[in-house]
Order: sequence, then structure tokens, then C-alpha cells
Amino acid sequence: MQNKHNGLAVRSKLWIEAGGEPVFGKGRRILLEAIGTYGSINQAAKEINISYRKAWSYIAVMEERLGIRLIERQAGGRNGGGASLTAEAKMFLRQYGELEQDMERVVNEKFRRIFQRNGR
Repeated sequence: MQNKHNGLAVRSKLWIEAGGEPVFGKGRRILLEAIGTYGSINQAAKEINISYRKAWSYIAVMEERLGIRLIERQAGGRNGGGASLTAEAKMFLRQYGELEQDMERVVNEKFRRIFQRNGR
């Protein structure tokens, strides 16, 4: 998230913690979105350049700390396996996206007010 004014840029980063430990942020949002797109944890991990094991670890930690199931898993077999986002995951992603957009808007507005006021 950035906004420029006279060569200056403001950036902000958002993440959610549970019990003082990070549980969700941009990278994990990208992972869930990729799972939703590809229908596969393995393919999603490849697309975002992390290992399958790391993707599973992220999913397990998110589900535990958020207290919701994020992924519906289908075991492999004749027709292959797959993964899809649960309704709760889709709702969480929408809510997080709304929070990101609102935060960006507020930060950008504040940045413009402060730096235009100071003539910078």
C-alpha cells in the first residue's frame, strides 16, 4: 500500500495476531487465494514459490489460531485429489480484504493531509 507525494511514499503492512503470534497477513492471503484458484494446495504452493510442506504448516496454524476450518480437502485417487476454500475461509478473505482496503484509504488520506499541510 503506497501513496506518493513529492517523491515521498507511505507504506503500510497489515497482519492479524492471535495470542501475540502472527496468524494472517498478505502472504497467507495469497496462499488461500491460490488454493481457491487452482483447487490444489500443491499447485498453489508451486505458484507462490513455497514448499507443499510449508503451505500445509501455514494452513494448520491458521486453522488452529483462527478457530475455523479454511480448507476442504479431497483425498487423491482415481480422479485425483484437491482442495477448496470453505465458506468460512471465503468470508474471512472478504473481511480481510475489506480491512486492507479501508486501512489503505485511511493511511493515504492521512498522508495527503499531513504532507500537503506541511508543504512537502
